[in-house]
Amino acid sequence: MTSINWMKEVEKRESDLIKDAQDLLKIKSVLDEENSTDEAPLGEGVREALDFMLQLGEKDGFTAKNVGNLAGHLEFGQGDEIVGVLCHVDVVPEGDGWTSDPYGAEIRDGKIFARGAIDDKGPTMAAYYAMKIVKELGLPLNKRVRMIIGTDEESDWRCVDHYFEHEEMPAMGFAPDADFPIIYAEKGIADYDIVSKAAGNEKEDFDTEVIEFSSGRRYNMVPDFAKVELVVQQGQTDIVQRFEEFKRNNELEGKAVVESGKLILELEGVSAHGMEPDNGKNAGLYMASFLSEMNLDGSSEKFFQFVAKFLGKDSRGRALGVAYTDDITGDLTINVGKLSYSKEKGGRAGLNMRYPVTTDLEKTKGILNEVLEAEGLTIENFSNSNPHHVDENDFLVQTLKKVYEEQVGEKAELISIGGGTYARSLKSGVAFGPLFPGRPDIAHQKDEYMIIEDLLRATAIYAQAIYELAK
Repeated sequence: MTSINWMKEVEKRESDLIKDAQDLLKIKSVLDEENSTDEAPLGEGVREALDFMLQLGEKDGFTAKNVGNLAGHLEFGQGDEIVGVLCHVDVVPEGDGWTSDPYGAEIRDGKIFARGAIDDKGPTMAAYYAMKIVKELGLPLNKRVRMIIGTDEESDWRCVDHYFEHEEMPAMGFAPDADFPIIYAEKGIADYDIVSKAAGNEKEDFDTEVIEFSSGRRYNMVPDFAKVELVVQQGQTDIVQRFEEFKRNNELEGKAVVESGKLILELEGVSAHGMEPDNGKNAGLYMASFLSEMNLDGSSEKFFQFVAKFLGKDSRGRALGVAYTDDITGDLTINVGKLSYSKEKGGRAGLNMRYPVTTDLEKTKGILNEVLEAEGLTIENFSNSNPHHVDENDFLVQTLKKVYEEQVGEKAELISIGGGTYARSLKSGVAFGPLFPGRPDIAHQKDEYMIIEDLLRATAIYAQAIYELAK
């Protein structure tokens, strides 16, 4: 049966694949907890995207199951063991500055443009059509093949947590949600808040009081916008001039306006995925750096000076004393995804720390606590997802290497990442595509796209991979 021309099978279904991908991309499946219901615990759009996949699978003859409105699966084949394909249909917020409608799924220059095109709806549809091809060809399988569809991958993974409480764990599997060739190791990911409580204003000789400061919405995104409201006792013109100069020096956009007696400063940065903060420009950290040079009221001064000294311009945790690297997964990184301050509540920095597979996490937390204690700050809301690593001699890794090399004609190098994919929820799971070597990674950025030629190539690779793993 090895004479199957997988690419030819994909091309037969090309127009349906593209149309179904577009229809899925048109659904705004951003987490919306404010409007959650029992039927749609993560919001209507997220539930709609899950339903779209389950209904599509049912129509095509897969066994479809909704698991608690938080996840679902599509399955075919027979056997005791399951080969899992782990996808997700939720997307990060679209952000600003798009050339076309972020949910328009417009095609131009051979690319589909939409939020979720590469992360992870395009790849989800590629994997779906791969399953469909293997099923329609009627190939003999010894294992069941199951696509597990998550709805909360971009936030707290409540979907897979819930799913695996109720459903069986695949023996092995892959997540089409990162890079080709094969990602066999993923850093640990810890999210936590550094908190400074509101304090009385001990200083008497300040010029400026910080009323409200906010930047960022997600731990795992570099914030592209920051805003602060100030009450300035004296020197307002001077502050505005210094702000203009600061923007020029750092090549940032932004504005200063006076409203109801308050000076409002806004900065625009550059968003990027939190796994490599240096790929973006953190508007919150830039604004904190600017504020730290001012003569602020006592409570806010302490917070912004801390942020500037320990978090600004240092994505590797050096100032905090937690810098670490290993040969498997590289550097520990820290993204300051959220920053806020108010007179009533004090200051809060939401950090996303990605740490190498050989890190001693308890030791790292101990160092952090010491530094923060000395500064009068505390950690809250600590959550952790352990690192993940599959041996390179594992059947799964060796099979996917062979498939990739046959389909692409290039050596399948094993890679490690700072991102967290659903692969880590499997004991034996790797991330496998869809981004080919040399392609820019535009996940979580404006004008996110997937190249149609790559969508088709990935589908062919996934089809052969599913067959080889399950036969």
